Amino acid sequence: MTSNGKSSFARTMKAVLWSFFGVRRRADHEADTQLNPLHLIAAGLIAAAIFIAVLIAIVHAVVS
Repeated sequence: MTSNGKSSFARTMKAVLWSFFGVRRRADHEADTQLNPLHLIAAGLIAAAIFIAVLIAIVHAVVS
């Protein structure tokens, strides 16, 4: 695992976004054991909030 917090969180965010999409390579999945659990929770919450915000924006655009 890298000591740089930003690159580690960026790697975690990438893993979470690919997981939302539902596509992961086996090598990437096996490397996920090195990710920080707190980063995973934060990245998951951020990705879920963005996803919900995008859905709400789409609904508002279609309804108006």
